[in-house]
Amino acid sequence: MTGVVEEAARRLENRSLALSMWGNVFMGLAGLVAGMLANSNAIMLDGLFSLIGFAAALLGRRVSRRVADGPDKLRPLGYAADEAIFSTFRALSLLGVVLFAASVAVKNIYNYAIGIAPAPLHFGPMMVYFGVVGATCFLLWAAHRHAWRKTGRVSEILKLEGKAALFDGIITAAAGVGMAAIFVWQDSVLAPIVPIGDSIILLLLCLAATGTYMQDFREGLGQLAGVTASPDSIAAARRAIRPALADDGGKLTDVSVQKTGRAYLVTVYYDPLRAITAAEIDRLNLRLIADVRQVLPGADVFVLVTEFTRRWPDDLDPG
Repeated sequence: MTGVVEEAARRLENRSLALSMWGNVFMGLAGLVAGMLANSNAIMLDGLFSLIGFAAALLGRRVSRRVADGPDKLRPLGYAADEAIFSTFRALSLLGVVLFAASVAVKNIYNYAIGIAPAPLHFGPMMVYFGVVGATCFLLWAAHRHAWRKTGRVSEILKLEGKAALFDGIITAAAGVGMAAIFVWQDSVLAPIVPIGDSIILLLLCLAATGTYMQDFREGLGQLAGVTASPDSIAAARRAIRPALADDGGKLTDVSVQKTGRAYLVTVYYDPLRAITAAEIDRLNLRLIADVRQVLPGADVFVLVTEFTRRWPDDLDPG
């Protein structure tokens, strides 16, 4: 029954990512066309973000198909790390685009300051673009959030795609409001900055995007580096393992919890305080896996029989 549920969740995740692929293709092409018609670098950047979103959804579907696979000869710890790799490098690629776009905006503002006027903006195509693409972004966010909730709130891929769609929608709406303000007040005190209004908005959007994608990059990099999971996850794992260890009668010396993508690895450092067989350890390990998965879905548990913690005492350390 569990396998059937997991397969249904995987199909739902893949359908959501397929929707993201084609939605981003549509928005990317719309952004490129509208950007050229309107002479707007901000819209061109928005379209480029969408095309990166298409590539990310395409790769995300491939990762999604393998992420739940168990260990094999090639990957003795399974494929959960692929999700963290995907998140890390997607955030890194988006940061690269943001920095490039910011440099273009700064260059345009500098050129205007020294007397080189940019091409005039055409506001008609902009308003159509902002309305259609903004609505598409929020529809994609709703679809991803629905799929994420229905699949148990464990998919880092769906979480990231939903976050990206929502952020893209907010950025699109903000850019639309900014462009509308420039259009309305182009004959007012804002007249001197109207020729570079597009570049100013583009620079502000880049500054807003940098913090979000930098946080995603740090989180993914931390998972790849094996950084300890959040305090809430550690506390939940500790509570879950206590009953089984209490029944077994041994001593818990340490617990470590690492999160990689949607998977958790809980290492239990355990002194049984008696002679114990491999079969007994296996039964204990299986019970711990079942208990921990009640609070950390997708978790795996390793029981390490030792009288020490995760670090050798200094007087015993062979290094």
